[in-house]
Amino acid sequence: MATNPVFNRIDKETQGYAGFGNAPQQSQNPQQHPGYAPQGGPQQGAPMGYPGPSETMSPQQLEQMYQQPPAGPAQTGRLTIDDVVMKSMMIFGIVLAFAAGSWFVVGAQPELGMPIWMLGMFGSLGLSFAIAFKKTVSVPLIVVHAVLQGLFLGAVSVTFNSLYNGVVTTAVVATMATAAGMFLAWKIGFIKVTSKSRRIFGMAAMGYLVFLLVNLGASFMGFGDGWGLFGSQFGWLISILGVGLASYSLAVDFDSIDRGVKAGAPEQYSWLMGHGLIASLVWLYIEFLRLFAILQSD
Repeated sequence: MATNPVFNRIDKETQGYAGFGNAPQQSQNPQQHPGYAPQGGPQQGAPMGYPGPSETMSPQQLEQMYQQPPAGPAQTGRLTIDDVVMKSMMIFGIVLAFAAGSWFVVGAQPELGMPIWMLGMFGSLGLSFAIAFKKTVSVPLIVVHAVLQGLFLGAVSVTFNSLYNGVVTTAVVATMATAAGMFLAWKIGFIKVTSKSRRIFGMAAMGYLVFLLVNLGASFMGFGDGWGLFGSQFGWLISILGVGLASYSLAVDFDSIDRGVKAGAPEQYSWLMGHGLIASLVWLYIEFLRLFAILQSD
């Protein structure tokens, strides 16, 4: 995945939740408010267990109500960091499970490598755009996307590892280290994410995606010994560019999650944010895998 449209959507939509929790402007006509009842009757809109204006509460009930802790994000249905972490771990677990299955299947039957590889790559790419532009958060689509990414990861990893011994381990370590480094750099403010940098990154990532698709066609036609333009003398430089883009994608992810939580976005966005974060990690891993394979082949 060479670009992550999910966080473009999140960044736009969560801006509408920046005023979450603000009290609505009071109407001059009380009958316009939901739950209004004429004087002398209970408030029909009052939550179950709470009195209307004509009901009275005992001192014990009042004391119990006042001792209740204030409602937090979890009680109000707002997004929290814990939500995003949990959903990310669930999605990551699905990816790893299917990657392991794909690894063993392709390892035993190498002829299945290319079909599974292609299914996972194009299937997950198509679904990523469907998820990003769908008006509602679709958990089933996100789960299917994770399954396809897992199939792709397992097939491509076992294939590369059979050709370039140890390259998978090196790519995994590099991915985890880079992700941790990007988080720290973003957290302390060393790496900034601004509206301008988002636009520049978005255009660069889309351009890189187009390049990858063209290069894939060139590789099928035998250019660069099957590597396409990555097989040229500048292949490693192009791979470093891909690593840089994927790395900055993580900074955009972290910033989007932080802004979504602060804006009080709905809890359901945790699935979308977890999906986007794992997709960026997979992208970074693939770029490292390609880079180390090129360096080892030289």
